[in-house]
Amino acid sequence: MEKEPRSLVFRATPLICLLFLSLLYTELIWLLYTRHCGSDQMVGNQEFRNWCSIRSTGKDGQGINDQEHLNFLLRRLVRGEDQTQLDTTGFACHSDFHTDVCVASRPVRIDMRTMNVYATFSRGIPQANHIVRPYARKADKIAMSFVSPVQILQGNITPPACQYTHNVPAAVFSSGGYTGNLFHEFNEIIIPLFVTYRPLQSRLRFIVTNFNPPFSGKFKKVLSHLSRYAVIHPAADQSVHCFPGAVVGLHYHDYLAINATDIPGGYSMLGFKQFLRESYNLKVVNVSEMNKPVLILLSRPKTRTFLNEDEMVTMMKALGFRVVVARPHMMSNLDKFALVVNSCSVMVGAHGAGLTNAMFLPQGAVLVQVVPLGLDWASASYFDGPAKEMGLKYVKYQIEPVESSLLTLYGEDHPVITNPASLFLKGYMAARAVYVDGQNLTINVVRFRETLVKALGLLERSAPLG
Repeated sequence: MEKEPRSLVFRATPLICLLFLSLLYTELIWLLYTRHCGSDQMVGNQEFRNWCSIRSTGKDGQGINDQEHLNFLLRRLVRGEDQTQLDTTGFACHSDFHTDVCVASRPVRIDMRTMNVYATFSRGIPQANHIVRPYARKADKIAMSFVSPVQILQGNITPPACQYTHNVPAAVFSSGGYTGNLFHEFNEIIIPLFVTYRPLQSRLRFIVTNFNPPFSGKFKKVLSHLSRYAVIHPAADQSVHCFPGAVVGLHYHDYLAINATDIPGGYSMLGFKQFLRESYNLKVVNVSEMNKPVLILLSRPKTRTFLNEDEMVTMMKALGFRVVVARPHMMSNLDKFALVVNSCSVMVGAHGAGLTNAMFLPQGAVLVQVVPLGLDWASASYFDGPAKEMGLKYVKYQIEPVESSLLTLYGEDHPVITNPASLFLKGYMAARAVYVDGQNLTINVVRFRETLVKALGLLERSAPLG
């Protein structure tokens, strides 16, 4: 009776080993491809280049081999007359106040040394060359000074020879601009990436100009969820790549916003939050899944600092919250911090980039924004409306002058206190130096308690918490 099971185990062992070796081989092949295909190792090695080209369909072998299917996917990125032009000529550009986006639905060559895109299929068609800075803040001269141009060359021109060939389109964007600030990273890159490229169903290959290693590392999970292929870093690549089509630039809708009617598939901010849950493997979808209210307090050490933070935390705990104080070292690893935020039901913070982390809160959670002096418009535009579109409840705590360190510096009758708009008339940088970089806060905990009681009431209406 004891020998038969042992015999079955020994019979199954070779099969298990073969299965394990097969899986290991598949992963090793994929690792080799993602680390080396498109890298400097391929230059001058024809055999290796051929191997990579065969595997350029991706890990599961699903590239875009049908030109008609490619055209269908790419034409979803343009609208109206632009779509008609794309159908007719294979090339169209959209331009608005915020951004430029050019789409080629026919084969192109991209020289990574110069970031010239050769769209030579347009010979005989009277179209001008285009220069695109692929970052969604076109009107901001400071931001765009950190964004290199991509030139799209058309007409009767001889392109350089291909060194690598792909069967998915290129997607070109810049990680220059205001990277390093979480709000700007989401507002001008991550959400526009989702808006622009989600309809391509991961069948694209990113080319990232002004390559920023910290940015790519921070958002590795997002980039890999939008594309199943390794990112190309032009400055490190220095080669000529051929693609069946290309998109240069990013569509943009508004501050931390998505207009569902402007993109195919009807994607919204709720859809974007679902995308983030998938990317970061976030488990909590709704606050109804939580047993006790957990409040995360964003602690700022330099500007807009809560000078009586300990007093605030004591009051929060007395209300029944379990309090997590998030300091910069905790927020530095976005992969881990997203999980922390997703376990919370209330986020409290002074106006600033850290509030962008509210995207990781579960549905029905409450965002409490403390609005410093002079920052009413920015607070409302950047987080009030967007929070509601994300399925969050929103509560504003407007500080009084006595709660701002500016009162001591300027006195109660100074225009900085009585008329912040007058300082903004002198220019944004002058106002920023005072209200953004030069202001700290001492919160009236008695008055602020009323705000948190309101937040608790909103939570209970979303889902009763024990």
